[in-house]
Amino acid sequence: MSAQNSAGIQTLLDAEREASKIVQQAREYRTKRVREARDEAKKEIDAYRQAKEDEFKKFESEHTAGNKQAEDEANREADGKIKEIKAAGQKSQAQVVDALLKAVAEPKPVAPSKA
Repeated sequence: MSAQNSAGIQTLLDAEREASKIVQQAREYRTKRVREARDEAKKEIDAYRQAKEDEFKKFESEHTAGNKQAEDEANREADGKIKEIKAAGQKSQAQVVDALLKAVAEPKPVAPSKA
């Protein structure tokens, strides 16, 4: 009976070692799969990020062109107005200078009013 018990114990120990190997292999496989899944997810995230950046750059370039046109038009209008103002200033410059000199040279005192 002792030999039979020894053989049974040895069989159990062998089965335990085999089960331990299987468990270790399963852990290694799971760890490997987790790494692979993480790497796949990183690749997908990078691809998605790149696609969105490309989409944003396209959107930005399309809308920046419209803003550039509006800015150029506004600058042309502003330049036109500035030219008009300068022309009006040149036209009436002599009159303004004369009026200022007359106002300074010919004082007209005014009595203060009671408040």
